[in-house]
Amino acid sequence: MTQQENVGYARRIGPFSGTMMVVGGIIGSGIFLNPSIVAQRVGSGPLTMLVWGIGAVIAILGAFIFAELGARHPEAGGGYVYLRDAFGPLPAFLYGWALLVAIASGATAAVAVTFASYAVPLLGMSAAARIPLAAAVIVVLALVNIVGVQPGTVTQNVFTVLKLAAIAALVVGGLGSAAVHPTAAAAMAAPVLHASPGLAVALGTALVPVLFAYGGWQQTNFVAAEMVDARRNLPRALVWGVLLVAAVYLAVNLTYLRTLGAGGLAASTAPAADAMELRFGPVGRTLIAIGIAVSTFGFLDIVILVTPRVYQAMARDGLFFRRLAVLHPRFRTPVAAIALQAGWAIALLLTGTYGELLDYVTFADWIFFGATAATLIVYRRRTPGGESGFRAPFYPWSVVLFVLAAAYVIAGAIVSSTRNALHGVILLAIGIPAYAWWRSRPATLAAK
Repeated sequence: MTQQENVGYARRIGPFSGTMMVVGGIIGSGIFLNPSIVAQRVGSGPLTMLVWGIGAVIAILGAFIFAELGARHPEAGGGYVYLRDAFGPLPAFLYGWALLVAIASGATAAVAVTFASYAVPLLGMSAAARIPLAAAVIVVLALVNIVGVQPGTVTQNVFTVLKLAAIAALVVGGLGSAAVHPTAAAAMAAPVLHASPGLAVALGTALVPVLFAYGGWQQTNFVAAEMVDARRNLPRALVWGVLLVAAVYLAVNLTYLRTLGAGGLAASTAPAADAMELRFGPVGRTLIAIGIAVSTFGFLDIVILVTPRVYQAMARDGLFFRRLAVLHPRFRTPVAAIALQAGWAIALLLTGTYGELLDYVTFADWIFFGATAATLIVYRRRTPGGESGFRAPFYPWSVVLFVLAAAYVIAGAIVSSTRNALHGVILLAIGIPAYAWWRSRPATLAAK
């Protein structure tokens, strides 16, 4: 092993930055755009709030689970490490494979396009600049995160605070007036569903987009090796970050219902913009466009910052290109891994295939989400006393409920789009011979 390969990660992420990473990793553009889907499926304001509340409970249970996992093994790679230790290298490799091929790289391309779609008109650029701007922002953020984890986290902190400020403006503007929009007032309290079977189905289908909106806190576990006193600060960041997001999501949905009513929310394709326009006119719509651009930029930064640590951990285990295991001697970042993900994301962006790939692997993300939560059962059986001071409350019911919620999302994705799910299975299956190839060629790996 060379001197360069002996370089370790620098512990630069404090408790505030860790919490902002959790918040930034969850809040993207969805809360500004998609709550209308929930209102469409349940048909009333109280039921809309109920579904978001259930989602908050599941997210908090997930935060407890990942907090204990992170405290037990504060290593770079997060879920990859837990899956490897609990279930073996193959499922761990397939997780990293899915992240690189589609989940993280596809999300990077998709979120970059969303950012550019809002930024282009705000900057007075032509529509033709959308894709070049999206590619440029991926390159810029990759460079920021290459030169150190601290620049990446500072960028994340700034943009997370700005997105929270935009959401605060939305909430204050929406709740600051006593009047509900007159055309939507009647629909706000009128439930459409009365029969319990129909109600149960509606709540279940509405829970799927809610759980997707709450996902993302697990990304902070990827950078556990770079957190100051990770065994103490990672659990705190996860729990406080998810609690903050839960409060924000509930407040935002209450704002939509108060401003637009349940019927107006269900009919809206851009509830945040519609709510702000009702309160502040065209200026409000412009302000929320800026907020969405800021939010997506911050989300993009965290995906580029944290996910390459998984590829670095895979390479360190001999399951990927050896060059990806090496950290830069000065910056102490996985430069090659960051460049690989950024390059593949740009390729997906330019070919326009990122949306299709994301559709294919949407369910796979939750397969690994649920499987990672289940690793806590294995760890508890192996070391009942634990290796840290944090123990997930409500265990084992927290794990059971979270895994059942993940299974529900997976089943819903398969039923709603069986063809995409089949393609996703094929994409994952391709990773099996790739795994076998890397496992059988250690000498080649060492030379990479």
